[in-house]
Amino acid sequence: MEAIAGQVFAALADPTRRAILAQLATGGPATATNLADRLPITRQAIAKHLALLAEAGLVIAEPGERRRVRYRLRSAPMQVAQQFLAALARNWDSPLQVLKNRLDR
Repeated sequence: MEAIAGQVFAALADPTRRAILAQLATGGPATATNLADRLPITRQAIAKHLALLAEAGLVIAEPGERRRVRYRLRSAPMQVAQQFLAALARNWDSPLQVLKNRLDR
C-alpha cells in the first residue's frame, strides 16, 4: 500500500500531471493530441507525463481508432493513496489528542 501511495504522490507532485488528470476527469478519455489542444504544453511533453501517470497506475492507455491511444483515469491507485492518508491521520490524531488531554489537566 505504501509503495502505491508513494507512486501516486510522486505523480501528483507535478502541476502539469495534475492538470492532465483534471482534464481527463472533466473531459473523459483523451489522446495526447487532444490534451495538448487543451493545455499549454506540447504533445510530446504530454506523452511523457502520461507515461509517468500510467506507470503510477493513474491512467490506462486504450487503443483507439487509427492507432491512436486514448488515456482514461484509473481510480484504484488514488483510493489506495487516500486509505494511506486516512491511516496516517488516525495514527497522527490519537497521540495529539492524548497530548492535548494531558496538557489540559
